[in-house]
Amino acid sequence: MTRVELVMGMPVAIDVRDEDVDPDAVGQAFEWLRFVDATFTTYDEASEISRLERAELALGEAHPDVREVLRRCELLRDETGGYFDARATGRLDPSGFVKGWSVDRAGWLLDAAGIQNYCINAGGDIRARGAALPEPEWRIGIQHPLLRGEIAGVVRANNLAVATSGAYERGEHILDPHSGQPPAGVLSVTVVGPDLAQADAYATAAYAMGPDGPAWTAGLGAAGYEAMTILAEEVVVSTAGFPA
Repeated sequence: MTRVELVMGMPVAIDVRDEDVDPDAVGQAFEWLRFVDATFTTYDEASEISRLERAELALGEAHPDVREVLRRCELLRDETGGYFDARATGRLDPSGFVKGWSVDRAGWLLDAAGIQNYCINAGGDIRARGAALPEPEWRIGIQHPLLRGEIAGVVRANNLAVATSGAYERGEHILDPHSGQPPAGVLSVTVVGPDLAQADAYATAAYAMGPDGPAWTAGLGAAGYEAMTILAEEVVVSTAGFPA
């Protein structure tokens, strides 16, 4: 079964390849994503993130999930030398982490329901488990950053998260937090690994680094993450273990 809903301002698709799937399990995953949207959106003045930004809500009084997300964002800011920053735009906006984190948690709900073969696609960021039955694996296309409708590569996987950052869908929305400007010299960064939240944050950070990103992503292999960077000259730089 496949179900698509508009959540967090983007289409989210859950594609399940198991037989005899309880549709309530997929419904619970979407219910969770809607809760995340309402809690973390920066477009609703009543959300907890908006209230924290206006100092109307103390962090200690926020939902435990909000505290967990902001804690993870702080750890990632330190790990990336400040290139992943939930306040890069000057306002509190952890959406660069929340999307992947929420999809991972949605996947846990499917796992708990006994679903073994599924793919969650949240605006191009992917959590895949099992296989695309009857095919033996999932085939995930990486959007070409310059040619709409074309792909720059294909990742084949059974259990993997895939996250891509770039300016080709939403414009220059990713800034170098150190300069306050969009990075130059890079078109897109794709990071793959076991956890979509981490992969998404790493892709955002590496993209913000511009041409320095590939040198940084070269050190992610020890943690189980690999990367493919497309530079402005359409030069592709991949880590040794990138599965494309």
